[in-house]
Amino acid sequence: MSDFKLGSFYPISEKYSKRVAYFSMEYAIHQPLKIYSGGLGFLAGSHLRSAYELSQNLVGIGILWKFGYYDQIRNQDQTMKADWSEKHYRFLQDTGIRYTIKIHEADVWVKVLYLAPEVFKTAPLFLLSTDLPENDYVSQTITHRLYDANEATKVAQYILLGVGGAKLLDLLNFDAAVYHLNEAHGLPAAFYLYQKLGTKEAVTEKLVFTTHTPEEAGNEKHSIYLCEKMTYFCGLSLDQVRALTGIQGDQFDHSLVALRFARLANGVSQLHGRVASEMWSHYPGTCKIISITNAQNWTYWADKQLYRYFNQGEDYLMDDRKYYLKKRAFELVADQTGKIFDPKVLTIVWARRFAGYKRADLLLQDEQRFLKLIENTCYPVQIIFAGKPYPMDYAAIGTFDRLVNESKKYKNVAVVVGYELTLSKRLKQAADIWLNNPRVPREASGTSGMTAAMNGAVNFSTHDGWIPEFINHGHNGFVVPPADYQHMQTHQQDEYDLNKLYEILEGQILPTYYDEYDTWRQILKNAMRDVRYQFDSNRMTHEYYELLY
Repeated sequence: MSDFKLGSFYPISEKYSKRVAYFSMEYAIHQPLKIYSGGLGFLAGSHLRSAYELSQNLVGIGILWKFGYYDQIRNQDQTMKADWSEKHYRFLQDTGIRYTIKIHEADVWVKVLYLAPEVFKTAPLFLLSTDLPENDYVSQTITHRLYDANEATKVAQYILLGVGGAKLLDLLNFDAAVYHLNEAHGLPAAFYLYQKLGTKEAVTEKLVFTTHTPEEAGNEKHSIYLCEKMTYFCGLSLDQVRALTGIQGDQFDHSLVALRFARLANGVSQLHGRVASEMWSHYPGTCKIISITNAQNWTYWADKQLYRYFNQGEDYLMDDRKYYLKKRAFELVADQTGKIFDPKVLTIVWARRFAGYKRADLLLQDEQRFLKLIENTCYPVQIIFAGKPYPMDYAAIGTFDRLVNESKKYKNVAVVVGYELTLSKRLKQAADIWLNNPRVPREASGTSGMTAAMNGAVNFSTHDGWIPEFINHGHNGFVVPPADYQHMQTHQQDEYDLNKLYEILEGQILPTYYDEYDTWRQILKNAMRDVRYQFDSNRMTHEYYELLY
């Protein structure tokens, strides 16, 4: 047995002394630790950083993905290629802890690695791995790829996170008062706790849940028989599971059951909290859903020089700093695409996970207007696209590749690969306009615009996620006025949003940037000020203790 002791990892604030275990499939903490895919991970990474800054009694539980999510590289024709290469981390500590859990009714060995708080200034993080010689090859592959496409492997990953994480807490004698599931992936922890504590009420007392998906279809469901076969329910019979969860059909809805097991849940923006409450209200036995708006860690993300000049009222130094940040970021664009961008030109960046509803190629849907925008010599623009689609989402990869091929026609349009933490920060520094145009109301929160504002970019967005809480149109950003989307068909919604995007871009944004730069700078400063405290994750992690725990 290992002699690893968690002990007191840093002085705990009295205000945040309640013991919390935070379960997440992914964490975007720092570029060298590649165990994240997108927004869920960016949120979890900021959460752990703020828990550290506020001295909270919280530990993170995650999985050490041997091949990460995937490396985004290019084919010969510049289109996207997904590549998986083994990752090595000398900064993680092998705790020596080894134990078994049941997956598919067989013993699977788990080893535990530890990210100590001082490495990246985070709350302690434990990462589980089944990549051990004691396991057969299939069991080893459980921790190979984040969000594996194979359904049985995916269910096994959930069991590892939930049951493996809960069992680890027992081995560490970390008696958590709260088990916080960041999305429903860690739900098997509830069945482990049920076997341990004996009643559903005792589990409910400890369990809270954050839901991130504002539509039923986006919440994962798997065959209840597959889940049983995989030992998801920790040895409970199907009859017991049905009685406990209220699931009567063949499909096991992870989010619904999480809402039935949890004491309290939260949506990740004010709008999403309302949408989620409405969405789940017709299911009996679900818990209350409150709103705690997502946020990002200011200490990690913000450009401190920009804020220093802002606080000193040094406008020209601010301009100079933004010019430098753009110039530096454009080196990366030139390196990848052979295109040299001009720091004086208004630069639009669209960069986030590629998914259909996020509409990466919306501006290109009106070819004539796009051409007019791109070829405008009076008000020139540059556009950069970036983001990683899910490696098996061929429609999203098709959109990415279409943008690559379109960009070859223009010297001022570029598509860059490798959208991870470092590139994300650089592109936010490159942006004058951070473009965000999801179909309303499908973006639960969306946090990329927060970190963009922390780096001197102005948000231009549809009225979704966190945006209604932030943007005051023309004052600290620009927003497409919401229409009666509920009574529109998808193509009508796309057409309306596209027209408004071009109207605002051509009629307000470009003239302000080029003809009234003092006004533009003021908008940028207002955004930097407004995002600073309201959307810093220190506010968010405080609210988790106050409102959820």
